[in-house]
Amino acid sequence: MPEWTFLTNHALVLSYLAKHPSITAREISLDIGITERAIRKIIADLDENGYISKRKVGRGTRYRINPELSMRTDFYDDIAIGDFLAALGWKRRRRRSQTDRSSGNTTTSTTG
Repeated sequence: MPEWTFLTNHALVLSYLAKHPSITAREISLDIGITERAIRKIIADLDENGYISKRKVGRGTRYRINPELSMRTDFYDDIAIGDFLAALGWKRRRRRSQTDRSSGNTTTSTTG
């Protein structure tokens, strides 16, 4: 790991969850180079503050990003977290609503 990076561990974990919604804390830990316990703490922080939501899928967890929240800094509070993640290569997934599924129409509601 380099001496310093441009992104905090919170930003790295959030970007991993955005790009890989079913990734495990262990997998992130191995890639980032911090402990699995630290990853779980960061995920809890992100969940508690509304940046992500979690859903159990079988034995795993699927993460969804809330792209509308702003960055957690006064200097960049006008930037949505979704725009920040898009700059890092995140592609927002499109989700169809229940009524549109039955009619075959798609919507443009955005999810992570």
